[in-house]
Amino acid sequence: MSAGYAERLSEYRYKGECGLPEQQDTSRQLAFKLKQLAEWMKEARSIVALTGAGISTSAGIPDFRGPRGVWTIEAAEKKKRKRQASASNRSKKRRADVSERPPTSDEAPPLAVKQESAVGSSVPSPRAKPQSPTETAPNFETAVPTPTHMALVALADPRHGDKLKFVVTQNVDGLHARSGLPRHKFTALHGDVFTEKCATCKAEVIRAYDVGGVGLQPTGNRCEVAGCGGPLHDFVLDWDDALPADDLAASEQHIDEADLLLCLGTSLRIEPVGQLPLRAKRFVIVNLQVTPLDDAAAMVIRAKVDDIMVSLLESLRIPLPVPL
Repeated sequence: MSAGYAERLSEYRYKGECGLPEQQDTSRQLAFKLKQLAEWMKEARSIVALTGAGISTSAGIPDFRGPRGVWTIEAAEKKKRKRQASASNRSKKRRADVSERPPTSDEAPPLAVKQESAVGSSVPSPRAKPQSPTETAPNFETAVPTPTHMALVALADPRHGDKLKFVVTQNVDGLHARSGLPRHKFTALHGDVFTEKCATCKAEVIRAYDVGGVGLQPTGNRCEVAGCGGPLHDFVLDWDDALPADDLAASEQHIDEADLLLCLGTSLRIEPVGQLPLRAKRFVIVNLQVTPLDDAAAMVIRAKVDDIMVSLLESLRIPLPVPL
């Protein structure tokens, strides 16, 4: 997660279970599933991919609910602070009980002990400020598209059959655009930190930097489209913002028309995107953690999504592009 992005979002009340254990299929299971999935992809005339934060973790961008996800670490830190506060309160109570008890005739009153530092100062050594997961994570500007991003570019290439018709992403990291996937081939339902959007003519301006802001707020810039000049807004949705109607409609139409939907690296727990797979004729989930739609999927693959996509391209004899 880019530094500051998670902090820009308002508090989300419906985080669900975080830090669920990751599971791995056996090599025998993977071989069977990969063979079956490759056959489905060969048979399909139209494929759509639904991508989540799990496809960007190998680029160094943490997800929300994974073992090292932003919400998982946040929850662990809250529990730790609660335990520390509880222990501190118990310790204070014990000290209060002792101080209220008068010393016996053979017991000297306790002496105040001053803690000295190494240089003789009575000031305690400062503690290092704990770092949040977003402070230690690389920012979006330095992230490089992963093998999964590049595999999707290859599957969308007309030279390789153009079977991947569309990508629906929940990610705001801009890596699909940076991978070279044509803009008309994907929609970013939750926005993009690199994009400003004109409130008047709806034109998009792609920046080389994180625009900042959240909740579709004015950035202070103006649209440069001839005859417009409207205000530009950030293009990152907050939790309570409605999905862009046109983008959601396009996503639903492509999924409705597809023969196969690939759900890659998504927990399928954020609504309404989490329900989109139920529109598909057939959908496959590739995710290390369980999802609410596992039972409805035609197949669930428990493996790293990069490994699966690279293996699929090898089975289909399609070369994996190198990030630009």
